[in-house]
Amino acid sequence: MKIVVAITGASGVVLGLHLLKNLKDFSCYVILSDAAKKICRHEVIDVNEIESLAHRLYSEDDIEADLSSSSFTAMMNSMVIVPCSLKTMSAIANGFCDNLITRCAENFLKFNQRLIIVPRDTPLSLSAIENMKKIKMSGGIIIPPNMAYYYKPESIDDVTDFFVGKILDALGIEHTLYRRWG
Repeated sequence: MKIVVAITGASGVVLGLHLLKNLKDFSCYVILSDAAKKICRHEVIDVNEIESLAHRLYSEDDIEADLSSSSFTAMMNSMVIVPCSLKTMSAIANGFCDNLITRCAENFLKFNQRLIIVPRDTPLSLSAIENMKKIKMSGGIIIPPNMAYYYKPESIDDVTDFFVGKILDALGIEHTLYRRWG
């Protein structure tokens, strides 16, 4: 399975890192935004660790990369943007393809391929909700990192496992990151 994982400049870069660790058996094409690199410093995450988990690594401004072409992204299985900044989500919802992340997402939507957006912001403005609606109506999957309590998390790692498990569920990848209901 070939998966594009884009990490943008929203808090929660740890979700992208943890997802990549759980996708180690797959080919991950990683796009790391400049803002995400800055957030890594604030959240004490080593950018090199993210980069080491990539099958191929891209910069968001590499608009000439193979991932910018729909003929290349047609060979991919899924794209996950985690975390997804509200700016990136707005650009995708409104067809503003100004960088590799938004261009790649546009390709996934126009070919009805699986695009998963993990918006990490709260509370949500009306424009953010409307942008989520546009992406959903275009075929995207929206997974806000909302906590569940039924599995009785005991640590931040448990919460992170739950969020990443939900992304893996949407990708159709089996896992044991959290205890399922029932």
